[in-house]
Amino acid sequence: MTTRKAERLMNLLIMLLVQRTYVRKDRIRAILYPDSSTDAFEKMFERDKEELRSLGVPIEIGHVDAYFEDDPGYRIKPDEFALPDIRLTPDEAAVVGLATKVWQHARLAEATAEAVRKLTALGAEVDVSALDIIEPRLNADEPSFDVFWEATQERQPVTFDYRRPGHEEATTRHLQPWGVTRYSGRWYVVGHDTDRDAERVFRLSRVVGEPKKEGEPGSYDVPEGTDISAVARRLAPPPVTTRAVVLLREGAGHPLRRAADEVESDVPGPDQRTSWDRVVLTRSPMGLADEVLGLGADAYVVEPAEVREQVVTRLRAAVGESS
Repeated sequence: MTTRKAERLMNLLIMLLVQRTYVRKDRIRAILYPDSSTDAFEKMFERDKEELRSLGVPIEIGHVDAYFEDDPGYRIKPDEFALPDIRLTPDEAAVVGLATKVWQHARLAEATAEAVRKLTALGAEVDVSALDIIEPRLNADEPSFDVFWEATQERQPVTFDYRRPGHEEATTRHLQPWGVTRYSGRWYVVGHDTDRDAERVFRLSRVVGEPKKEGEPGSYDVPEGTDISAVARRLAPPPVTTRAVVLLREGAGHPLRRAADEVESDVPGPDQRTSWDRVVLTRSPMGLADEVLGLGADAYVVEPAEVREQVVTRLRAAVGESS
């Protein structure tokens, strides 16, 4: 994802979240897409809405005036977008804290503040208290993540060693990174490979050693209209999906619920005391263990067995038990 697109999505998310009523399309265009033609605005706005929805953001459509059928408006209800508080015992909190790694980048917090400043300057009435539920956090376990992320923001080339699947020896690669994206439960960097003079995608978990930023910041441009996620989907290996069944306590696990194929309420759970919901998903098993661990005692993996074993193994390792 390019910096320009990321900023636009952040601005749209904040604008629809912090305002108390539906926002008309013409106002969205005037504030967030002022230099776009009518056709370009319609295309970008539709793509941006769908991208936010694909990330689990519930965008609601309605009318600004309840008594008249005026032009439709858009909003995000904070109470629907927010995740409920996760109640953990001290021991559970310690286990989850050790079992999961949460990466927080100051640049994203700065981007949020800048987006609010711009909206306020343009006359948008904002309720900044709603921003508490979008504190910018990303799960990123790969050591090379920070370097590639910063390089995409600074438009600075990166040199790194990369081990391709099925090869024992790593080769040195030179990349002008366009963006970092998550696909099928893994992190990828997308950019222009200067050795091969072609766009390429690299899985961060296959980067060997410490990547190095080289050259001057701002030394290249990302091609106009580049969709980082689309490039990753096109060039990366196709995802392997499986059927997953997860039990969730009532009111917990909203992102999993939004992606579910089916949800069955009031089913027996592992503790037999509280109400649980059975959620069925079709998805890559990569990353599912992280999401379940992040929900603490409010989630339980029924299948697939390998994901359940990942959760159990990581919890045992966190408390120092042997498997």
